[in-house]
Order: sequence, then C-alpha cells, then structure tokens
Amino acid sequence: MDSAQRHQQIVTLVRERGLIEVQWLAEHFGVTPQTIRRDVEELSQRSLVRRFRGGIAAPSSVENLAYGTRKLLMAEEKRRIAELAAAHVPDDASLFVNIGTTTEAVAQALTGHSGLRVITNNLNVANILHNSTRFALTVAGGQVREHDGGIVGPATIDFIRQFKVDIGIIGISGIDSEGDLLDYDYQEVRVARTIIENSRRVFLVTDHTKFGRSAMIRLGHVGEVDDLFTDLAPPAPLAEVIEQTGCRVHVAGTAADGRPAAVQAEPR
Repeated sequence: MDSAQRHQQIVTLVRERGLIEVQWLAEHFGVTPQTIRRDVEELSQRSLVRRFRGGIAAPSSVENLAYGTRKLLMAEEKRRIAELAAAHVPDDASLFVNIGTTTEAVAQALTGHSGLRVITNNLNVANILHNSTRFALTVAGGQVREHDGGIVGPATIDFIRQFKVDIGIIGISGIDSEGDLLDYDYQEVRVARTIIENSRRVFLVTDHTKFGRSAMIRLGHVGEVDDLFTDLAPPAPLAEVIEQTGCRVHVAGTAADGRPAAVQAEPR
C-alpha cells in the first residue's frame, strides 16, 4: 500500500470512528508510529483530520475550508476529474455549472468545446468562460458571496427554475457511507437542489477526500446523480450503495502519457 492509499484509508477510518490513536493506526497498517505521524502531519495540513495528543479526530462538520485553501487542495486530481467530465459533455449542450473549485476546473476544461449554452451561479466560472465567443453564457442573479464568488439566495433559485438544461454539473463537500450528499451552506444547498431538479442529467464532480466527509446539511442522495466523476474508486460501503442506485462512476486515473485514463461503470 502506498502513502496515498494509506492516507485515503486513514481519512475514511477517522470519519467512521471519530477518534483514533496513532499507535492503533500503526498496528492497523503495519507501519511505524513515525510513519503514521508523518501521515497525520500531511493530512492535518490539508485539513482532512484534526490532531490531538497521541491521535487524530475528524475535521469540523460545521464549517468548510477557506476558498483559497480549497482551491489549492487536490488541484491535480481536480484537473483530471474535470477533463474526464468535460469529455462527456457534447458540443451544443445546455449546462448548469454550480459553485465549487472542482466545477471551476470543469469550466476550464470546457473551453475547447463549441456551441455550449452555460448558466452559472459562480462568478469564477463566468470569468473563465466569458471570453469564449463559442458559448452563450448566462449568469444567475442573486446575492454574491464575497469569499468565493458564489451567487445564492431566493432570486438565484427563481432564476434557475426558468430553465431546463441537458446537464447540471455540481460539486459537494461530503458523501457519507449511506450515499447522502452533504454540504455546509443552506443557501448553496437550496440552489444546488434546484439545479438537480431542472437538469435532464446530473454530473457530480468530486475528489476522493469527500468520501466519508461529514457536513451538517443534506443536499440529497447519490441516487439522484446520473454520473459521478472522481479520482479514486469510492470505498466499499459507499460503492455498494452507488451500485444499487445505478449511478455511473467514472474514475480519472493517469495514463502512461500523463492524460486522464477513465475506469467507468456500466451504464444503466
């Protein structure tokens, strides 16, 4: 098992158990306590776990990481996820693109497309796409959040409800082992919920660190998602839930030439 796989399992374990001692983790993985401490140091710097004397705990479920931090975390993985998701978007499609750093990566990956009609409540997405003469870009009205350029509120919901698009592209802050989609901001969740309800297909783009991550507000269930794009296969309990729903899972690995290599579930 390499360090990336061990990190993923540590994050999953701490979210399932709450508090875990370093010594237990060392015995569980068959490595030295010093190795686990290095793992914990890296994971805590990425805000995926909280350290305490002799062990670790799950991160807060009340407040999300700062936008600048989220922008930097898992940047390469988000790029691969975004390129894979963009490859499944045909030219001339109509899209919703929601708030989130991974959806912003998707917007960047879509710049080579033509004929897209994009509706977004994300000023960063609008900034990425607005120079393209090959797109029809519409920005939703509403309250602009200073910290990340997201647009939310009743006016945003009312605006989105006027449309029915081919594909809604959303991100998420956490997916628990039961398949519930979780987030931190109630207003953002209400907008995302509206996007799901007004999209013929729903693409969920998220990196593997969101598997098992806790947050207070429930957006919906993975069964409402048509296609899940991620960088590592979901852990076994969640994978079993997803299989029962029929949601297609697309895993963006890395091919020998450095380009995304997809491993995909069978379509419904």
